[in-house]
Amino acid sequence: MAHRLQSGLVVGVSLLLRILPEPLAQGLGYGLGWVAGSVLRIRHRTVRRNLERAFPHRSEAWRRRIARRVFPHIGREGVTLLRMAGLPPQELRRRTDLEGWDILEASLAEGKGVLLVTGHLGNWEIGGGALAVRGAPLDAVVRRQKNPLVDRRLRRTREALGVSVIYREDAPRQILRSVRRGRVVALVADQNVRRGGIFVDFFGVPASTARGPAFLALRTGAPIVLAFCHRLPGWRARYLIRFHQLERPDTGDLESDIRVLTRGYLEVLEAEIRRNPEQYFWPHKRWKTRPPAGRDHEEPDSALSV
Repeated sequence: MAHRLQSGLVVGVSLLLRILPEPLAQGLGYGLGWVAGSVLRIRHRTVRRNLERAFPHRSEAWRRRIARRVFPHIGREGVTLLRMAGLPPQELRRRTDLEGWDILEASLAEGKGVLLVTGHLGNWEIGGGALAVRGAPLDAVVRRQKNPLVDRRLRRTREALGVSVIYREDAPRQILRSVRRGRVVALVADQNVRRGGIFVDFFGVPASTARGPAFLALRTGAPIVLAFCHRLPGWRARYLIRFHQLERPDTGDLESDIRVLTRGYLEVLEAEIRRNPEQYFWPHKRWKTRPPAGRDHEEPDSALSV
């Protein structure tokens, strides 16, 4: 019954948001996010601590201003995702501009598949849809939701954007299959890894990071492309997607090459975050797992999930 109520609420909210004029729906999402962050103060301490780690040289006033904008951005992007899943493909194309699209096209032309790596910045779901409507054969690795009815609806939302789904538990086998078929496999790989990650500096602080994307790129020979979808200013949902190519090292030392590739990804992610810091998912406890010399930590999040 609880699952049905949750699913019914999601359906009802989705229908309401599609009926409302876009500025009103966007304002509603922004307002709900503001309530979550500034009134209920959800994950307030985590957001502030993360900003202090990432931007120690910025003023306290600047960090407070960015912190106040984080949840309104999350609320607005949630509304956008629910609305845009019902838009025709040509409308999604009109609302998304691409910078460096030739990088992805050239990588696909190699015929080895592509590992597309992104982070929780801007609206990564819309970014995936924008590539799919332009003909990119895209499979996204995602986490299965606990509520099967909500999970089914979320999957339909992604598929409506043209994105096929690979569930995390099936990822090791399905990723290899997709790459061999010449498809693009999208990984959101910037969250804390409790076990099995490697510690690489993120904003100058060691962070436990998934080694999977780099390992797969080195083992399969598939090109690794980075893509980040930034929300553009204004109440009408529009986005800029920026692509970057990562050169694959080949020293013969697998662990060293994995570290170099992973650090390269995080360096680009840092630069993209600095463009729009309020659009990053700061509520996540990114630095919770510490290196072996530090305290023991527990964190269930996986880097191979959306």
